[in-house]
This record gives sequence, structure tokens and C-alpha cells, in this order.
Amino acid sequence: MTTSASFTAQGNWDGGFYELTMEFDDPADAVLQRALTALWRGAGIVGCHADRHREPADQAEVPCTVASLEEFGHLRGTVVVPGGHRVVCGVFATLLDDGGRWLTFYLPTGALVEADERIGGFPFGDHGGPESLRWRRDLDAWLALVGAAVFDEVGFVLGLIGFEVDAGIDAASVAGQVPDQRWEGYLLPVDGLPRYTPANR
Repeated sequence: MTTSASFTAQGNWDGGFYELTMEFDDPADAVLQRALTALWRGAGIVGCHADRHREPADQAEVPCTVASLEEFGHLRGTVVVPGGHRVVCGVFATLLDDGGRWLTFYLPTGALVEADERIGGFPFGDHGGPESLRWRRDLDAWLALVGAAVFDEVGFVLGLIGFEVDAGIDAASVAGQVPDQRWEGYLLPVDGLPRYTPANR
């Protein structure tokens, strides 16, 4: 097992999350379940585990279901990212007071650093900003493909890609218009398809 794919390796879950997060206007569990299943398949996630403090071989898998998300908070596995490295990953869901629902797929930056030394101390200092686009472009494009796979199964109203994506951004605030200056990549439905606009900052 590579270090970046180890659940128990020091620091793999540290440093915040690099995310694909998707907003659904229908909060029904059945909708979220279809999205969760499509996400696992589209990203090629291996395993479905609740405990990040034990290696997958040392714990039983849990069902990849909304019920498991509600019970454990996060579901975790491993995935191969652009460049060919396998890293730990996770998923959680958020139900907002206004009834909106988000599903978030994340890659901990600690594990990403183990897989790609260019990431360094991202998003801080010299490792943040436009220079980081050199490695972010490929990762973001892959996450956009994962998002498109989910959209094909169950449409969402907004997808965002980036580091610790701003919770203040939603479909209502975007109103169908992608900003000119973007820390995040955007997936917006256009004519029934998710149009991807990459980050540029």
C-alpha cells in the first residue's frame, strides 16, 4: 500500500479537504442515494468504511447508503487520482435549513501532498494562488468528470470544485452566471448538461 492510501498514516487526513461538492434541490433520501451510488462508481472509489483510524483490511465495510452516512457522518475509501497515485478519500452529506442538500466528495490535502510534492503547503504561502493551477488543473478536470457522472444519474443545480469550497456559494447566489475571477471550478447545468468552467485563481 502506498503511504497516501493508508488510513492510519500520520497526516494523511490533515490539511483540509480538496472537494467536489454538489447541490441538489430535491432533499429526498432516494435522490441522495442515487447520487451516492453514482459518485462511488464514477470516481472508482474502492472500499466503503466508517473508521479512519483503522486500515480497511482491519475493519468491515459498511453499506454505501444514505443510512450509513447518517449513522457515521463520513464514508471513506481510496481512489486513484490523476498521476496514478492512490489516495484516501471521503464523502459526507449536508442538509441545510432551507431544505437544500449537498453531497461532498473530498481528498484530504495531507494525502495529496504524499502523492504529489508540488502541492507542498497548499493553500498557504507560495503553494497557493495561480502557481497551484499547475497541478490543480488536472485534478479539477478529473473531479469535473466525476461530477458529470453523478449528473448523468441524478441532476444537480450546482457543482463546485476546490479547496474547502465556500459554503456561501449556492445555485441561488450564482444565478446561472459563473464569476470572472474564480477560486473554484464550476459545474452549472446548461441545456441539460453540466458545463464545467475551471478555476482561474
